[in-house]
Amino acid sequence: MLRPTIGVTLVATALAVGGALAQGLQTEGAIDAIVGSEVREQESTASADHGKILEAIDKAGENAEAVRKVTDVKSVDIVFLSDAAVTEGGPPSEIDAKLKERDAEITSLRQEIEGNALLFHAIDSRQVLMRDVLGIEIGDDKRVVVYAAAKPAG
Repeated sequence: MLRPTIGVTLVATALAVGGALAQGLQTEGAIDAIVGSEVREQESTASADHGKILEAIDKAGENAEAVRKVTDVKSVDIVFLSDAAVTEGGPPSEIDAKLKERDAEITSLRQEIEGNALLFHAIDSRQVLMRDVLGIEIGDDKRVVVYAAAKPAG
């Protein structure tokens, strides 16, 4: 008689639980339950929001720390910067230079967002890839603004 090892049993259990959790997040209702607040979309351009984007990039390290502590928000506004999308040639040169200057901080920010279920699912629900997140603002009023170098889905 073959008996599964503890390792095989643990892997099988983890896969079953992971699949159930992932499956449960496929519905809009589940995402809304996690986010618990309004997720809004805005379309803008990198040139129109130039100063705000540069400031968000400069504060990426500080905002990564703040993202780690976020447990609830009033709203999440995703600002789609259509002219900064990869399909449009990427962000304008000054913003691109700032992203390269703050590469480590931006990478840390994106990792923290991925680790924060609330923010990750809010962003993911609008089909924004982490690589397209340029910066984030978290206000004292629990309102979050995410700047994304992407075009709105659909």
